[in-house]
Amino acid sequence: MARKDFLVTIGLEVHVQLKTRTKMFCACAVAFGEEPNTLCCPVCLGLPGALPVLNKRAIEMTLLTGRMLGCSTPEISKWDRKNYFYPDMPKNYQISQFDLPLCLGGGVPLYELAYPKDHQKSIAHPDKVVALTRIHLEEDVAKSTHLPKATLIDFNRAGTPLMEIVSEPEIESPEEAVAYLNSLRQILLYGEVSDADMEKGQMRCDVNVSVRPKDQKKLGTKIELKNLNSVSAVRRALHYEIERQIGELEEGNRIVQATWRWNDDAGQTEWMRNKEDSQDYRYFPDPDLLPVRTAGMLAALGVPELPHQKQVRFVRDFGVTSYDGGVLSADRALADYFEAAATGTTHGKKLANWVINNLLSALKEADLPLGQSPVRPTQLRALVELIEDGKITNNQAKEVFARLFAEPSHEDLAALAVSMGFEPANAGELEGFVDQVVAANPGPVAEIKAGNAKAINSLLGQVMKLSGGKGDPKLIRQLLEQKTA
Repeated sequence: MARKDFLVTIGLEVHVQLKTRTKMFCACAVAFGEEPNTLCCPVCLGLPGALPVLNKRAIEMTLLTGRMLGCSTPEISKWDRKNYFYPDMPKNYQISQFDLPLCLGGGVPLYELAYPKDHQKSIAHPDKVVALTRIHLEEDVAKSTHLPKATLIDFNRAGTPLMEIVSEPEIESPEEAVAYLNSLRQILLYGEVSDADMEKGQMRCDVNVSVRPKDQKKLGTKIELKNLNSVSAVRRALHYEIERQIGELEEGNRIVQATWRWNDDAGQTEWMRNKEDSQDYRYFPDPDLLPVRTAGMLAALGVPELPHQKQVRFVRDFGVTSYDGGVLSADRALADYFEAAATGTTHGKKLANWVINNLLSALKEADLPLGQSPVRPTQLRALVELIEDGKITNNQAKEVFARLFAEPSHEDLAALAVSMGFEPANAGELEGFVDQVVAANPGPVAEIKAGNAKAINSLLGQVMKLSGGKGDPKLIRQLLEQKTA
């Protein structure tokens, strides 16, 4: 059978470290990059007699995530022990949630721009929402560093509040998996519940993937993939594993449920261990922690405007295209910058172009994040207003922008433009240039009078050249239209 004769089913389990100051069950600080084993105490070390205390802020952040994703919340949520032995859990169990998690149901919308760029024109299911099974809260484990003859354990990470967001098996391709992860990360950043940086381990993903012939209703045997430390690695691993499983089935072999790891250097998946089921973890209620009533915390939550909502508002309020609205709303910091620049002006579309095409390009070339932009939103707005008021041309504005990017202390952009020699030609001068060009080009003038409106562009360019680039293109066009009517 060919590749197209198989159906792919993917489910994702995404672990997200919450952006709290302290850990889930103790007062140790949450931080990245500190000296190993300096942010720990008897609780996160699992020492005998140490008792956990709930982090209320972590619960609130999980509930907020659920609200943003449309989840329901049980009136009472409780804590359970997930029992297993591993060096990163010295007490031999993890405090987690089993049958009464904080969030149930909901879904992740797959934003168009969250798909890989090479796939955005061939999206199989536009506006798809991948359903969620649950979101539960637990403690993170220590970080293990495996050496040839030893394993090093760093307990700084142990006990960090960790959300596990579990999807239904509704993802049908590696590209949809990429869109899911990117869309989910956008929403988490909008809610400020996590920095969700995969390189720092703040967002980690386990993938369950199976394949089956198209005429088979029952899902195929799933393989869990681990060691996926980037969105691009998820895409590569899925493509490889899907082809591997199809190859096994085509040869008449049986897929055995197991956990495999992704070897990014080799570009292949490798067997890791047989897969455990929930009964293997012997869940039971944690006797040290009381259940939580959620109603009061839910009532106090304020849900932020989400990316797709902000996109719609940008189109409505600032006149940008839907595509530009999607680009601007994809990153919260970028959305905030644009909104600060566009508020109070009628030139939202022009500002969007400058933010997307000029500002972002300059920042990329200078290797600067948006938060360190030398050009403030108010300065960019002032620059666009100079263009729209006919004080400088678009090309002149690019030179002013470059100067401002290098010397951001300039407050009066009109004075800066004048100091750079960019003074607009007056109406009398422009009319003289227009008369000169019209007289010298009877052919194009005849075309314009015959109804070819585009012919005016060549005349406009000649007038701009005569004005030394100082003419206002809008005024020149108006004069040309009058003279060739």
